[in-house]
Amino acid sequence: MSLARGKSLDIGTIGKTRDDLPAFGDTPEQSRFDFRQWWTADRCALPFELEIGSGKGTFLVQQAQQLGDVNYLGIEYIHEIWRYAADRIRRNALSHVRLLCYDATVFLGWFCPDAVFRQAHIYFPDPWPKKRHHKRRLIQVEFLQQLHRTLTPTGLVRLVTDHDDYFAWIEEQLAQTQELFSVEPFETPASAEPGEIVGTNFERKYRREGRPFHALTLQKL
Repeated sequence: MSLARGKSLDIGTIGKTRDDLPAFGDTPEQSRFDFRQWWTADRCALPFELEIGSGKGTFLVQQAQQLGDVNYLGIEYIHEIWRYAADRIRRNALSHVRLLCYDATVFLGWFCPDAVFRQAHIYFPDPWPKKRHHKRRLIQVEFLQQLHRTLTPTGLVRLVTDHDDYFAWIEEQLAQTQELFSVEPFETPASAEPGEIVGTNFERKYRREGRPFHALTLQKL
């Protein structure tokens, strides 16, 4: 299905943008925004989970269909893909999901309040393989510090990549933040098909290509 459906895409109340966030304060602490107001009051007592890099929304659709008692916030930076995913989530009547089109690093660092997410899902992030682009990689020490801040006391980060060099990079960043997380085995989410790690579009594509996968879970300390 083409993403270029233009005006036929309807993001409904699912899709959120920079316009739904407040102005920047002088400091990150002054910019904190309780995004949970995007859900109805009766759902705010339920756990919240985050997915960074939601793509076409495959993981969110599959997981949210199985776990209706969890609220999901997805973040996707590419506007065209975000619109497609938000429309897809709306068409599946997943009212407990919201999808934000924004920079995840900025959202976590400036706007996200403390201790709100039970889990964060990061599946197949862009590896930015060229050395001069490594500064653009999502997994950095500062980013891990912000993830730690926004997780609940027993929060988890679930991470999968197909890129050997990026996985080595992730291990280097984790070595610099040993006081923040312990590294635990990866547990396949409930929505994955038999034989899958997660079941995203990227995984299914890379599995056909015979690529290896690296998966781990970070337990907040």
